[in-house]
Amino acid sequence: MPKNHHVCHNIAIFRGHLGHISCKLARPSRGWLVPKFRRAALARLFWVSALSLVSFSLASVSLARLSFADSLVPLARADFPTAPKEQILLGRDLFFDPLLSGNRNIACATCHHGALGSADAVALSVGEGGMGLGKNRRGTETAPAHQHVPRNAPALYNLGADQITVLFHDGRVARDGSAPFGVRMPEGNALERPAVNLLAAQALLPLLSPEEMAGSPGENPIADAVAAQEIRGPSGAWAQLAARVEAVPAYRARFTALNGSTAPLHISDIGNAIGVFLAEEFRAINSPFDAYLRGDTEALSKAQTRGKTLFYGKALCSSCHAGALQTDNSFHAIGIPQIGPGKGHGATGADHGRAAITGDINDRYRFRTPSLRNVALTAPYGHSGAYDSLKEVVRHHLAPRESLMRFDPARVALPALNGPGQTAPQTPPAAERARIAAAITLQIPPLTDAELRDIVSFLHALTDPSSIGGKLGAPARVPSGLPVDSLLD
Repeated sequence: MPKNHHVCHNIAIFRGHLGHISCKLARPSRGWLVPKFRRAALARLFWVSALSLVSFSLASVSLARLSFADSLVPLARADFPTAPKEQILLGRDLFFDPLLSGNRNIACATCHHGALGSADAVALSVGEGGMGLGKNRRGTETAPAHQHVPRNAPALYNLGADQITVLFHDGRVARDGSAPFGVRMPEGNALERPAVNLLAAQALLPLLSPEEMAGSPGENPIADAVAAQEIRGPSGAWAQLAARVEAVPAYRARFTALNGSTAPLHISDIGNAIGVFLAEEFRAINSPFDAYLRGDTEALSKAQTRGKTLFYGKALCSSCHAGALQTDNSFHAIGIPQIGPGKGHGATGADHGRAAITGDINDRYRFRTPSLRNVALTAPYGHSGAYDSLKEVVRHHLAPRESLMRFDPARVALPALNGPGQTAPQTPPAAERARIAAAITLQIPPLTDAELRDIVSFLHALTDPSSIGGKLGAPARVPSGLPVDSLLD
């Protein structure tokens, strides 16, 4: 029986009482008219009963959510895959090595750095063609970046957990028993061999993105293969990247020792090493909230305790941000303002989100519910990175349509594409903004400023101090000999 069955039962009783009282008010008794005083008494009975039962039902909802919060099973090491240390360290080097990019000038870690909350601290990244890290990253005058990456670089904390079933803002990578090796990938990019976890599969896709890592046609053979839609097979982009890695003696020797085989490297070998590194590096299971779930009643401050009560009660946050990881692995339209180049979906600058994967127009503007673990470290927020503080994005949830319509894109400064400095983001036309607003399904009860502050305080209780910066951090050098990005650049 559902955990909230008693809530539904109470609401049913409430409706029954209302119906019974309404009949008494409306129906004459034994053929004579109800005296005026009796009508008044019954009216008072009606409203007292109604208000009492509404309060009781709301209290039941709150209790149901609170009891659910308190019964959550805390995250544990067993929720994450294990792997040999040698494979984890190999994955770290590959993650920080620009060798995996078409032009050998950007690494996976450039947009997902431990020192930057497992992302890059900007709304929309400068990917291929840029230099530097985080807010210091920019395009260059001699080889300017073509465009910003269309979506905010998602945080990677706890995405290696067994409970995570879908990745990317639009869910293009997901567990699916009917897909090759149990992982659904975009059309034309199906896995050729098994992936040890979803992160291992996910890691293969940015390598193919022109604005992220592949580069543009004519710049390198990887980009040419991607443009020709030659991804899989012995001459595809993935095979070419695997051959690059194999050509580095240190990588070849480490893979031979790990696999016990001199068989040619496959892109899945690379993805699997990166996947186990990410699961280890960004595991975050020792926050104050975890301590609370393990029985430490003093782990949360008074404000955080109030925020927890709101999160799992009145504010309805846990309706989507469910479970110990605060995600339902699903998709919702909450009206985050669209900025940047978009994904080429219809109107200029548009991004239809989940609908581009499913083909269902009802999925337009729906995006994946992110886990909230370490969320205080991962600004900016939203699929477009439109909000740069927790307070702002939480306030957006309270009145999403109004927030969307009054959003000023000038408040978001993106890194310049052609040198130092910043630039204002592109925005879609007003008609597209109206369509985003019409698709919103989010409805949150009104909250006071004090309640909002308490929720933000609780979100800070989801930070695991031991995971800040990552567990291993960046290597001083990588086997290819290419330069490793530095925050000092």
